[in-house]
Amino acid sequence: MAFAGNADDSAEDYSAEATVVRFDPPLPLLRAPVPSPASSGEGPVLAFRDAASWRAAWEAAEASLVSQCEAGARSGCSVSASRKCKPPWWKRLLVVVAAAPPTDYEERSRCEEREMAACLEAAREACAKFAKAKCAGPFQDARIAHEGVLANTGFDVWGAAADKSSSTAAAAACALNGQPPRV
Repeated sequence: MAFAGNADDSAEDYSAEATVVRFDPPLPLLRAPVPSPASSGEGPVLAFRDAASWRAAWEAAEASLVSQCEAGARSGCSVSASRKCKPPWWKRLLVVVAAAPPTDYEERSRCEEREMAACLEAAREACAKFAKAKCAGPFQDARIAHEGVLANTGFDVWGAAADKSSSTAAAAACALNGQPPRV
């Protein structure tokens, strides 16, 4: 019987390769802190780097929501199609009592395919509307940093803070856009 710590244990069990857990590198930030306008009196606010990163984040979030919604709809549509196309309960009794024709599984399969296609088409439209509605609120209120803000901040999140000689008061005076760009 071998217990932990016995002389039978090999040194390989405690090697770095066996004991170190490797993690994926961190994802880059979608938004970074930038100084808020001087008139607001609040601290730094989170803003997207530019309109293109805002749009890319919107599209990625929307695509993820649609994908998850459609995956759920597929399982729901599958159950629904199976229930709609199964023979009525009383047909099984006729098979036992009389010589009723057996269930046509090919017709049932075609019925399930038709029902599944119709259900998925309706779900796609509903999922697209759902994703747009869920993304509209957070992304409509998102801020997009003005070009001058990034170059003059003390925050080096995107590597855009190359010129530190300008004051952060000038950067705070730059406008932060509270509305989505009209692209």
